[in-house]
Amino acid sequence: MTTTAEQLAAWASGYRPTATDRDLARRALHDTVAVTLAAVDSRMTDLTSDLPAAARWAAVGHVLDFDDLHLASTAHISVVCVPATLAVGGDERAYLAGAGVMARLGTALGWQHYAAGWHVTCTAGAPAAAVAAGVALGLSEEQLAHAIALAVPQAGGVQAAFGSDGKALQVGLAADAGVRAAKLAAAGATADPAALDQWLRLVGAGGQVEVSGPAVPCGLAIKIFPCCYALQRPIAALREQMPDVVAADVVGIVVRTPASAVQPLHHHRPQTGLQGKFSLEYALAAALLDPFPGFASFTDDAVRRPEARRLVELVDVRTEPGGEGLLHGTFEVDVQLRDGSSRHASLALPPGAPQRPPTELEFAEKLAACGASEVSTVDWQQAAGLLAARLPGRAS
Repeated sequence: MTTTAEQLAAWASGYRPTATDRDLARRALHDTVAVTLAAVDSRMTDLTSDLPAAARWAAVGHVLDFDDLHLASTAHISVVCVPATLAVGGDERAYLAGAGVMARLGTALGWQHYAAGWHVTCTAGAPAAAVAAGVALGLSEEQLAHAIALAVPQAGGVQAAFGSDGKALQVGLAADAGVRAAKLAAAGATADPAALDQWLRLVGAGGQVEVSGPAVPCGLAIKIFPCCYALQRPIAALREQMPDVVAADVVGIVVRTPASAVQPLHHHRPQTGLQGKFSLEYALAAALLDPFPGFASFTDDAVRRPEARRLVELVDVRTEPGGEGLLHGTFEVDVQLRDGSSRHASLALPPGAPQRPPTELEFAEKLAACGASEVSTVDWQQAAGLLAARLPGRAS
């Protein structure tokens, strides 16, 4: 019987991009490079100074939590597959092959895998990075299957890391694991392709891997705010439907949301900027306090503002059991004001969702906020040169 790794290798080996796929890849490249360049002055750059290129670029690219997301798998696809591709001189076809494998593996793992506490960006990411790098290196179909299997022992990552350096670092290590697996396969290393099927059973995969359809089924969500995707909808709800509410007038905030929509939001009383990126309570405070919840909203000092802390204490989160996904159902919020009145907001889709893609202006504004407007025209070779110049880690 053909193994899942062999099925995925066959798909990736024979894959040829469509025009729609190429558009997705172009936007993914520009988005990923921009959010990576926005973080070059972060401590993550120092922490990863001795890591190979794929690990360094992926970790720095993820530290701001501003990179894209595949909602069907709850995986940050591009921050793994773009660095893995660029680190070995690949192009859009290699990226799309890796992204397609990551989307399919993550979807097969299912919501229960994420809800159990796994970080799908890493668990699905390491085998996918092996495919992206392997296609770029010209591996045969058989070698690709071996590369996938070689990446399996390093396919791990947990949500306990969210709000710490560990989250970005484990993403970087997943990307690097895939590149190393591809290079080992290119050198002649072999592994049993059945390893992937055994691993899928061990980590509780809920479905079969589907190899048909577009490169990235369901498309990619682009973040508008630099924080966890679970916060895009709450922030947008307040900004779009309560733009005139003054934070000082707020005396109560009641949230109603499916439990799945707040799965990764572990930090209820954040103390750092990284923790604030995974705090529903703080995100609502920032949406009320700041003209735009951007990079400045998610610093240590911003999270510790007295008025932000006051608002955090006012938030009452009431979850409805169940749900499958970060955009399950709708987000509902009632804000009580000092004069006794209240305001209500309800939102199903935030800006940037695949069904509500960013406008050209919104995407241009994001690149500008990252200080990377110039990346809107770079190709894959130029992007690799740009990252190598700005984040010159040791040779991989």
